[in-house]
Amino acid sequence: MNIQIFGTAKCFDTKKAQRYFKERRIKVQFVDLQKFGMSKGELRSVKTALRCKTEDLISDKARQGDAAVVSYLASEEAKEEKLLENQTWLRTPIVRNSKQATLGVQPEIWKQWEAQG
Repeated sequence: MNIQIFGTAKCFDTKKAQRYFKERRIKVQFVDLQKFGMSKGELRSVKTALRCKTEDLISDKARQGDAAVVSYLASEEAKEEKLLENQTWLRTPIVRNSKQATLGVQPEIWKQWEAQG
């Protein structure tokens, strides 16, 4: 398993994801979105794995504030660019296992990943 957790250090759900894998002695790579961020390729990989639109990756808190502008942008490309500029708007944690991904705390899916190897 090659687990990456994208989130922020202060996010409780991100801490839950980190704790889940730590308790099972599974190595993870933590990427702090405030310090390092997510690349365009990583964002697209997550969108493909989740089969979702860019708007679906935005947290509910952000959607009520400045992130509301994303829904008014015309193209998916423009929405991606705006989200990449403001990565704190992302719903966290985003957990990747190679080509698979989850959004939020999803221990049921993570257990399936463990079983697969």
